Amino acid sequence: MAATGALWTDAEAAAATGGTASGAWSASGVSIDSRTLTPGDLFVAIEGPTHDGHDFAAAALKAGAAAAMTHHDVDGLADDAPCLRVADTTEALGGLARAARDRSDARITAITGSVGKTGTKEMLASALAGQGTTVATEGNLNNHWGLPLSLARMGRDADYGVFEMGMNHPGEIKPLSEMARPHVAIVTTVEPVHLEFFDNVEAIADAKAEVFAGLEDGGTAILNLDNVHFGRLKEAAEAASAGAVRAFGVHSFAQARLLGYSDNGNVGLVQASVGGQHLKYKLGLPGHHWALNSVAVMAAVQALGGDVKQAAEAMAGVTPAKGRGQRTTITLARGAFTLIDESYNASPASMAAAIATLGSIKTRAGSRRVAVLGDMLELGADADDFHAGLSKDLTDADVDLVFAAGPHMTALAAKLNEDVLGAHAADSETLAPQVAGEMRRGDVVMVKGSLGSRMAVVVDALKALERNGED
Repeated sequence: MAATGALWTDAEAAAATGGTASGAWSASGVSIDSRTLTPGDLFVAIEGPTHDGHDFAAAALKAGAAAAMTHHDVDGLADDAPCLRVADTTEALGGLARAARDRSDARITAITGSVGKTGTKEMLASALAGQGTTVATEGNLNNHWGLPLSLARMGRDADYGVFEMGMNHPGEIKPLSEMARPHVAIVTTVEPVHLEFFDNVEAIADAKAEVFAGLEDGGTAILNLDNVHFGRLKEAAEAASAGAVRAFGVHSFAQARLLGYSDNGNVGLVQASVGGQHLKYKLGLPGHHWALNSVAVMAAVQALGGDVKQAAEAMAGVTPAKGRGQRTTITLARGAFTLIDESYNASPASMAAAIATLGSIKTRAGSRRVAVLGDMLELGADADDFHAGLSKDLTDADVDLVFAAGPHMTALAAKLNEDVLGAHAADSETLAPQVAGEMRRGDVVMVKGSLGSRMAVVVDALKALERNGED
């Protein structure tokens, strides 16, 4: 029997992993990072390509870990330390995940897609939180370590589980889906992302369709009818024995349809029809693309048997995370400007969406829409063409001033008029002071780029204007 309030006892963890436990212990959580470990966690010493978690096992126990899961001897670990010895810690983490899924009656949703996974996951988790105990992926822990870690943290009393699944190579999502065994699978969209590792976008669609591999019999696939790959995904879902395929989008044939959207400052106003039910709600993630994904969330709630109206009311409380559209007012001596931080990541589709959102924001006379853009990475041989193509999005959005960083952004800079291009630099560190020196009262500035482009450097420089009291 499990100890009261315990997520894992020594006996349960040993059975799930095929390992051998030493000492009597119970864990209230699971961690693979000693820096963020909470006292009472089972620390899993993952051996990765650059770091070996075994090097931090002793420190984890000192920090209050209930036990350490290891697959080789650890220097500095006491002979009587509470441990779980396994053949391979990565495989054993998967064992914990499968055992957690097996013992749970929770209704599970898997979310994947080229863009919008994390925001959609946050919206669905918020929608379900008021309707039952809900467990969700923390941050974007969506890979071969993150997904099993999220499942292993799922308590026995969970009513809902919401799990994000990411990939940048074929074959990565299938084992994650088979581990999670979702009742509902959402594919937000399929776009040219990670093209460096795929022959074409159709191959990306096939990789995303791996999410249906673990779909429970009679489960529901929720797909974007506005996306050109809808038919391909629908066929894959039906081949995987999906009980239903529900379409979302602006398209008039969508069962979950976005009828209207307007941006009202930091809040979006959404009108939708979901399964014949008309909804009006506020959305704390401004942007048409988020409104569209919120409709997919409503379709998922309906498929899970939840209260769609209650879920819609919860959308007002969902706010952008750091680097994913978070808005901040920066006060200068002569006024203030608005910073939109989209620096976490970028692709052609998410760039276009962020630029369109910038264009939807009303500005005062004399103020400007400013886009600060860094390279989009992993786009393969056509990378420069994708960057140059952003010029049309910027024109359509009436962006007044553009700053660009990175070698691929050279292609965009060449397409812009001189009065629009503020500056192009080799990297974000060089560009940051140029952007900071250009800010004026009333400006709305959006910063976006792939994580490897380090556009957060520009965000920090803009935030520092207020801290330093600069004009």
